Amino acid sequence: MFGKKTGKPQNQIDSLIGSGTHIDGNINFSGGLRVDGHVTGNITALGDKPSTLVLSDQAVIEGKIQVSHAIINGTVAGAIHTTEYMELQPKARVSGDVHYKTMEIQLGAAVDGMLHHVDNAQPDSNVVPLVPAAQAD
Repeated sequence: MFGKKTGKPQNQIDSLIGSGTHIDGNINFSGGLRVDGHVTGNITALGDKPSTLVLSDQAVIEGKIQVSHAIINGTVAGAIHTTEYMELQPKARVSGDVHYKTMEIQLGAAVDGMLHHVDNAQPDSNVVPLVPAAQAD
């Protein structure tokens, strides 16, 4: 409100990719996107406003996903980057690394990759890395 960014997801679906649709190419969107079909390409939310990607249990994505909010119940072969919230529903199958700030994983979801928690805190520039001492012979 009043020009501030909010962490609330986009509640409205602006675009739909139906179950009989196969898209070869990258998708850039703003607002809300629901995918029931097959996408071979990256899916990226544009701008700094909240975005929501919803994948049904029929959806298949072969590519990288970058959004603020994601609700996944389909198959993803690629990395997922969410800046706010991610939900993996029971039929979710992810083959790739997952980067998240907040995540909910329901019973039955599977991830074949690493989970990376993303924190918005800036690294402290005063921290000096430790160097191991040379070993004596």
